[in-house]
Amino acid sequence: MSALFPYRQPAQESPAWPFEEARKIIARLERKGGFAKSGKKEVIFETGYGPSGLPHIGTFGEVARTTMVQHAFETLTGGEIPTRLLVFSDDMDGMRKVPDNVPDKAFLEPHLQKPLTVVPNPFGGDYESFGHHNNAMLRRFLDTFGFKYEFASATDYYRAGRFDTVLRRAAERYDDIMAVMLPTLGAERQATYSPFLPISPTTGRVLYVPMKEVNAKDGTITFADEDGRDTTLPVTGGHVKLQWKPDFGMRWAALDIDFEMFGKDHQTNAAIYDRICEILGGVAPEHYVYELFLDENGQKISKSKGNGLTIDEWLTYASPESLALYMFHKPREAKKLYFDVIPRAVDDYLAFLDAFPRQDDKNRLGNPVWHIHAGTPPESEKIAAAGANAPGTQVSFVLLLNLVAVANAEDKGVLWGFLKRYAPGASPETHPRLDALVGYAIRYFRDFVKPKKNYRAPDDVERKALEALAANLAALPENASAEAIQEAVYDVGRAEPRYQDFKAKGATPERPGVSNAWFNALYQVLLGEERGPRFGSFAAIYGIGNAIALIEDALAGRLIARHAAFLAERAPKT
Repeated sequence: MSALFPYRQPAQESPAWPFEEARKIIARLERKGGFAKSGKKEVIFETGYGPSGLPHIGTFGEVARTTMVQHAFETLTGGEIPTRLLVFSDDMDGMRKVPDNVPDKAFLEPHLQKPLTVVPNPFGGDYESFGHHNNAMLRRFLDTFGFKYEFASATDYYRAGRFDTVLRRAAERYDDIMAVMLPTLGAERQATYSPFLPISPTTGRVLYVPMKEVNAKDGTITFADEDGRDTTLPVTGGHVKLQWKPDFGMRWAALDIDFEMFGKDHQTNAAIYDRICEILGGVAPEHYVYELFLDENGQKISKSKGNGLTIDEWLTYASPESLALYMFHKPREAKKLYFDVIPRAVDDYLAFLDAFPRQDDKNRLGNPVWHIHAGTPPESEKIAAAGANAPGTQVSFVLLLNLVAVANAEDKGVLWGFLKRYAPGASPETHPRLDALVGYAIRYFRDFVKPKKNYRAPDDVERKALEALAANLAALPENASAEAIQEAVYDVGRAEPRYQDFKAKGATPERPGVSNAWFNALYQVLLGEERGPRFGSFAAIYGIGNAIALIEDALAGRLIARHAAFLAERAPKT
């Protein structure tokens, strides 16, 4: 246990990665003699943003993950140490190319290499520059998700003199910085490289030019401006900015940053950032390197290629919480980020939320929903059948997708008709998260599931089993419980040699278990899917009579015929 910080049990033992990172921050403060002796007023967490484009799914991931570490730190220290999340916009960078998604690319062409907060705003409106517009979009984006943060603009910080002390130190230690940077560059770049990038008084552009003189005493640099004349500028007051690698280290030193995470593409530069921070009198922060996302083909996701999910696309089909869960899981492993991952992420989130109340403190701290909801996850929304004594069923995304399929539903009212018939006390008003999930399921099914369905005809054994299942269901009351329906499904499987499993847990010669082959057949023949929901839960909500009709349609070949007609309608006309 730390001598300087009141670690809280059982958080101090939690293996969850946000707690691991939080403990590293505490160790960093201890190396500095503890929080009180360090002279710090707060522990600062930082994330960076390049406002050359709009916020994207990676921006969400970085802020969400940093927030999780911040909350883990606050938990470990009992909330006795103030913290702050700084979202820093590198909006003084020069615009290196005109983005593709602006209304008039030609309008921006004359402003290449000017700081983004000087480039005119191509979108119109009240924002004075392209950078200001994108910064506003970032803040609106973060506010939508309820993040607690402080926004910081590089332009404002440079111009207000908040970096002046460290920038003058950079002039004094110019040779030390060059000694770090030059070995990382090719011969041609070495000949012209300078960590200082002056803002041309003549053109307003950010200049990548060699220095003719760096005057440490006066805190000035001299260079050839674009008009060919030698020009001297102070390194302070926003007349100069630093190259992006030195800028990382400078910012860490100037602001005394304690933690920052970044993608694997920065990993080779991390040692450079650290060394420059130290040269400029700072102590390098703890940093966490996360893996980059891949598309469905295993290729790195690129904004310019457009080969990955956008934040808007995810939120069209699933909740922000499901996206936060996807970000929480194994950040240091490369993961594919495409539409097919959404249903699993949604149902995993629901499962973790459902498990949380039953867990002890240690396991709760490892449950992703604890980190997603800053320690206070909401209750799961369950629906209970009329007269049921059980706490009810949490409706899964996969179950809703299959309800949409068999009901041919295009609006939420149709699905709510099934849900209310099963659970009369449920409604969009009493179950708002379930209502949102219904909407997500309809959109996702329409765009991704329905076109890919692949119904098949049953073979002779399957036909016999399905006929037996229809008879078993017909013998049940219409309001039979999900458990009773599931038992009827098991009874059919136990009676058919193909589906008997004598190795299953609890199986006996008289009462064998049921193999997955039986359930796979149900999904493939009735739903056109390889996997599906628990059949008893599905049929209880869909209705026993409807489930029997579904079986009859499958046996008569009508499901295959309907889907073939749908695909023919979608086929391009020749």
